[in-house]
Amino acid sequence: MDAEARLRVNENGRVVIPAAFRKALGINAGDEIVVRMVDDELRITTLKRRLERAQRLVRKHVKPGTSLVDELIAERREAARDE
Repeated sequence: MDAEARLRVNENGRVVIPAAFRKALGINAGDEIVVRMVDDELRITTLKRRLERAQRLVRKHVKPGTSLVDELIAERREAARDE
């Protein structure tokens, strides 16, 4: 797949994302996407990809075998007991 494509913007400001790009990103009809400006560029991704990226970042800082969910539940229970 080419990593670049030239597209035309129609009179309503719409752009069609090429099928190969949609397939590579896992974008299907009706999916919600995230569009943001970064360094004067338009970046498009899916909510699923953003979540996966966030999870990878968190995993870098959490020891293997650690359950953040269990830690959160324990903290909440301790806070409830202290109330």
